[in-house]
Amino acid sequence: MAQGANEKAVGALTVSRRLLSLPMSGNSEAIGFKEWAFVCEALGQGVQTLILRKGGIHEGRGGFHFQHDDFWLFPTGFHAQKEQLDWTPENAEAVAVPQDEQRAEVVICHHAELKKVWKVTEWEKVAALAPYHVWKEEVIRERFVWNEESCLHVALVRVASLAAAWTFPYERGYGGCRSWVKLPAEKRPIDVLATPSMADEKWQEIANKVHSILD
Repeated sequence: MAQGANEKAVGALTVSRRLLSLPMSGNSEAIGFKEWAFVCEALGQGVQTLILRKGGIHEGRGGFHFQHDDFWLFPTGFHAQKEQLDWTPENAEAVAVPQDEQRAEVVICHHAELKKVWKVTEWEKVAALAPYHVWKEEVIRERFVWNEESCLHVALVRVASLAAAWTFPYERGYGGCRSWVKLPAEKRPIDVLATPSMADEKWQEIANKVHSILD
């Protein structure tokens, strides 16, 4: 990892823009993690560094789990996301994406590295995470109790934002209620200028607080 000359301010801290040789999953496939566009932006802007997931109906026999150590944040166009979040990006109109049937391309701006995963079965612990994500409580509670098992998968991630977005055509295979999709590996950026969404000190502070709640 080479230090670049560019920097940007994040709150009262300064985050260096670095040339990152982004890690690849063990099978070297380009993997996308589908998430609401505004949540992807919250991760990319350093508003949160957690992903909370129950899983979709097409996750397969084993159900959902975080099966990749690194992945690209694949923004989705859920129409009611604004009403289900406590935060909306200032650039909401720019980052919003259309519904699957109207979509022509995918624009990926953020990459995530998985640092820790918990399967949380106690609602009190999930509720205690509220300061560290943008979903409304009723949305998270609905996910927690959905299907036979009351639980949520919580992932602590480190996110970096690309200096230039990765854009490719949308395919029908990206649709459906699934979390993971294979992306066109031949067009994937390898060595790219990327900006960590949080300064190291701020990320570590939040990580410590999350560990204190969930460990």
